[in-house]
Amino acid sequence: MKVAVLKETLPGEARVALVPQGVQALLKAGLEVTVEAGCGLSAGVSDEAYREAGASVSPSPSEALAGAGVLLHINPPSVADPDELAGLAEGSILVSFLDPLGNAALVRRLAERRITALSMELVPRITRAQSMDALSSQATVAGYKAVLMAADSLPKFLPMFTTAAGTIRPGKALVLGAGVAGLQAIATARRLGAVVEAFDVRPAVKEQVQSLGATFLQAEEEVAAEGEGGYAAELSEDQHKKELELIAGAITGADLVITTAQIPGRDAPLLITEEMVASMKPGSVIIDLAAASGGNCAVTRAGETVLSHGVQVMGPLNLPGMIPVHASQMYSKNIVTLVGELVTEDGAIELDFDNDVVGPATVTHDGEIVNERVRSAIGSPQEA
Repeated sequence: MKVAVLKETLPGEARVALVPQGVQALLKAGLEVTVEAGCGLSAGVSDEAYREAGASVSPSPSEALAGAGVLLHINPPSVADPDELAGLAEGSILVSFLDPLGNAALVRRLAERRITALSMELVPRITRAQSMDALSSQATVAGYKAVLMAADSLPKFLPMFTTAAGTIRPGKALVLGAGVAGLQAIATARRLGAVVEAFDVRPAVKEQVQSLGATFLQAEEEVAAEGEGGYAAELSEDQHKKELELIAGAITGADLVITTAQIPGRDAPLLITEEMVASMKPGSVIIDLAAASGGNCAVTRAGETVLSHGVQVMGPLNLPGMIPVHASQMYSKNIVTLVGELVTEDGAIELDFDNDVVGPATVTHDGEIVNERVRSAIGSPQEA
C-alpha cells in the first residue's frame, strides 16, 4: 500500500505531516511512501533526507497521489479548492486534522467521495493512545510559543534581576485553562522567571499546576465543570459568574495572560471581558489561544493583534506552525503510530472499527458519516 504526503497548502503553514524517521517506520511496517518534492523544506527536511530514508519524491501533488491508498496531512483539505480533494481516489484513506464538528461541508464532501477519513482530533484520550494524541503534542508547542510571544511583546523583564541600578521585580503571568497548552505555558513562564497563577474549572489539575510552581486560583465556592475524557465542560450561568469574578480579581496584577480554554464542538467560553482588559496595566499582553473558536477574550480578533486600553491582545491561529521542526517531528510520531493501528503483519491496510482507537477516530467510511457524535452534530450527507 502506498502512503502519500503532500505540501500543506494553508497559507503560512510550515509543518509537514511526516518526517524521515516516520518514513522508516512505515517502510518497516511494509508500506511504500511517496512525498511531494519540497514538502518538508520549511520544517528543515530536504528531499534528499526523504530519499535516504527510503521514500520516493514526486515532482507534483498529482504524481504523489497516483496509486496512493493513504494520504497523511496536517490541515483539513479545502472544500473551496476542488483540486485538493480531486486527487483522492474513492476508497482511499485520509488521516488529518479535520475539525469534523466545525466543518460540516468537508465531512459531507468526504462522505460523498467515499473517502475513509480519520480525524486526529477524535483520537480518544486513553492511555494506549497517548502516542497518537496530536492535539496534545501540538498544544505543547502552542503553550510554549505563546509565552515566548508574550515575553517578546512585554516592555519589561519577566525574571527578577538584582543589579547595581536596583532590583527588578519578576513579572506576573496568569494562565487560564490548565490543559496541555496551559501546563506548558505555566512551565515556560516559570522557566523564564515569572510568578505564575493559573485557573481551571477542573479541580483535578490543581496538583499539576502546583507541581510546576504556580499558584492555583480558587473561589470560596468551588467553580468546577469536568466533561468527558478529561475535557472542560460548560459552566452553569451562576458558576460562570463566579468564574469571571475570580478572574477579574487576579487579572489586574498580571503582566501577561495566556488563555487556553476550549470546549470541543462549542464556541470558546468568555473569560476576559473588555472591562477586565481595561483594568490591566498599560503594556500588558494577552495571548488568546482560543482565537480560532471565538476567543476567551471579548476583544480578541482571530489572526490579529488588537491594542485595547493600552493592552496588546493577540489571537494567533497556528502557533505550532511557528516551530515547524519539532512540531512536525511530534505530529509525525502521532500519525505514524495511528497508521500502525491499520496495518496488518503482512503490510496490508485493514480497517477494524472495533479497534478502540480507529473506531472513535473514523469520521467517514463507504459513503457514510460513521462517527455518531459528528453525525448528530452536522447530519448525514443527504441532509445537507
